[in-house]
Amino acid sequence: MTTLGMPPIPARNTAEHTGPIRFTDGHHFTLSPDADLAALVDQATAPMSVILQITKRCDFDCNFCSETMQMRDPTLADLESAASNLAGVQRVFLSGGEPLLRRDLTDIVEIFTDGFIIGLPTNATRGVDVAPKLAGKIAFANIGFDGPRSTFQRVRGDYDKVMTGVNAFREAGIPISFSTVALRSVLHGLPYLLQIADVLDVGKLKLILPLRKGNALDLPENEFITVEEARDHFARLMELRTTHAWTPAVRMTPWTAETEGHMLVIEPNGVTRAWPVYNQPDLWMPLGNVFHEPITDIWQRYPYKENHVRKYLGDSIMTCARGDR
Repeated sequence: MTTLGMPPIPARNTAEHTGPIRFTDGHHFTLSPDADLAALVDQATAPMSVILQITKRCDFDCNFCSETMQMRDPTLADLESAASNLAGVQRVFLSGGEPLLRRDLTDIVEIFTDGFIIGLPTNATRGVDVAPKLAGKIAFANIGFDGPRSTFQRVRGDYDKVMTGVNAFREAGIPISFSTVALRSVLHGLPYLLQIADVLDVGKLKLILPLRKGNALDLPENEFITVEEARDHFARLMELRTTHAWTPAVRMTPWTAETEGHMLVIEPNGVTRAWPVYNQPDLWMPLGNVFHEPITDIWQRYPYKENHVRKYLGDSIMTCARGDR
């Protein structure tokens, strides 16, 4: 493992969950070897993880972004209702848009510190200002990062500004993951991206294929790779990972029948949707409103329970755990 004189990491207020599932230092869930995944699906009364959009606003305009529709930010009272109704969920992503644009973000985080593992998807552009305030309060920051400087600036935005934010999270002792959308035009940079992630002691590199929604509707067709191509590139990346002893966990999610609808996304108005659902308008399937009803009720009418559990346990995607050789 690369050592760069990291400061001591403050103790984080994260939920303690016992049983067959644990949350790893690769920032993902894993199942104990003797557990029965099918039985776990049958017994589940709530999702393992949800994405809660606390804003739709963003200071970037990534060419692959699926979230381009604007909507009023939820109030703190709205989010308090959501926190109460999300009882039973293990992990909550406080997402966007760009959540660091919320000036009351630390107040929002406080609402969710008891009972939830908090992940923060972010572009890190306001990391210098916000990261020190989040130390010890979130489990990890999941930072959008697409590769070396030229690739990054072409598909996302200001590389140096984001890298400054990444270092601010590291200096605050907050573990980080990287997330990138695997466009064809960024594939050549993935080995360099994994090397960057290793140097920065990133817990996980998450690779996601683009979806035809939002800005991605304007992407050239050639940017969308096939599942077979994704598997080939993942295998090559794993070869390089072993050769160079890089340590971050790596996950790649292709869009197949096994991953359809696996995410539960809560929009700023509380509407809770399964995503991506291929035969639905805009890939969304509305299920209810978590501001007004408990997630356990929404879970009962959710048709993708097995896909949800299997995906978050790495059973239906390409995975390599942190430190594996």
